[in-house]
Amino acid sequence: MSNEAPLLDTLRSICGDAAVLTGGDMAAYATDWRDMFHGKPLCVMRPAETAEVAQCVAACAETGTAIVPQGGNTGLAGGATPDDSGTQVILALDRMTSIRRIDPVGMTIEVEAGAILQTVKDAARYENRLLPISLAAEGSARIGGLIATNAGGVDVLRYGMTRGLVLGLEVVLPDGQILSRLRHLRKDNAGYDLKQLFIGTEGTLGIVTAAVLRLVPQPRHRATALIAVPDIASAIALYARAQDEVGEALSAFELISGAGLDLVAEHMGQTAPVTADWVLLIEAGSSLPSLREVAEKLLETAFEEGWATDGVLAESEAQADALWQLRESLTEAEGKAGGAIKHDISVPITGIAAFLQEAGNMLRAVAPEAKFNVFGHLGDGNLHYNVMNVAREDAAKVNAAVHDVVAAHHGSISAEHGLGQYRVNEWARLASQPEQDLTHRIKDAIDPAGLMNPGKVVPRRG
Repeated sequence: MSNEAPLLDTLRSICGDAAVLTGGDMAAYATDWRDMFHGKPLCVMRPAETAEVAQCVAACAETGTAIVPQGGNTGLAGGATPDDSGTQVILALDRMTSIRRIDPVGMTIEVEAGAILQTVKDAARYENRLLPISLAAEGSARIGGLIATNAGGVDVLRYGMTRGLVLGLEVVLPDGQILSRLRHLRKDNAGYDLKQLFIGTEGTLGIVTAAVLRLVPQPRHRATALIAVPDIASAIALYARAQDEVGEALSAFELISGAGLDLVAEHMGQTAPVTADWVLLIEAGSSLPSLREVAEKLLETAFEEGWATDGVLAESEAQADALWQLRESLTEAEGKAGGAIKHDISVPITGIAAFLQEAGNMLRAVAPEAKFNVFGHLGDGNLHYNVMNVAREDAAKVNAAVHDVVAAHHGSISAEHGLGQYRVNEWARLASQPEQDLTHRIKDAIDPAGLMNPGKVVPRRG
């Protein structure tokens, strides 16, 4: 960009002087929440409506200025952090928070991209409906970011990823045009499903400004259990039986290592009621009153078959919440213990035991002092395979070792967090040539100037 001042003046004329931040006012936007990636933006623009977003994007396109969209800045792959060139602008959506419309009969909700997930869930709950996205950052994560990263969470087993909940989108394209397809429809086969071009692409093809999301009935009954298992094979056998006996009411089937619970006890002061090398946190929800009887029968079967060695079924909402607090404290406890080299991987469920064995053997050869904090969503094959007690300068070889085992198991190096800038080079190393070629062709067709979140998801060329 040859002249910064005219662009800043234009952006201020669009958004207002107070909504274009420079200097020290940008600090909270210029780094990710894990303090792992640090950027130096030219400015932060905070438009208040879609028309302002479109005008800002058009102004940046005219001057050849790269844009980094940002929602709640809670991502785990550095996808919302600019580079350190001082030439990129952050487009923050945190002023666009309106809940435009709720339809409890059609079970849809239309919201702006800056709306906080918890706020949207509360609005749905008021209508006795549920937006089934559940993750640790729901008090700060924003809808646009969840869509841009195709967020997962603990309810994916029952309700699918965010992609499956999006019915319609409003998107500002790289040239400033507004693509508005805010349709409250379950069925729409009229041409290409264009919204899929923007879900999970981390703002590299356009900026989501509003969305129509699918709601589901609010479950009235809940069963939550924490179960110790002797090994991964038993966990998988119990999961298979849970699908048969609990069926569609099964919403979460979480795997937690005993080492992770030890971290929570040491650093968070929270002690689990059961202990083992591997523990399962299982939850089911239903509108039917017989749910607890089904859960009790499942636990009886688990003990009879030898799939469980200990366990507790929550007797109240408070007890259920306490069990989930153990799960939600894992990341914070890990940070207090010194942090980790994180991996967000998925492998076929029946291959999890073999993956854990092979990855452990590989890492003991690469980093003999490594310790592991493994947890995640066993029900959908997604593990957070975090390697502790390893120097940061060894991160690349640790990543390569883990990802090579993932690739050997036909898995994914990013199950739910996205590639961002953290994993983009590993994707370039492992993805097939046809996959890479098609990715670049799509990027070049929609964003030919390469101004939308450059360096994220799609590797830079040249």
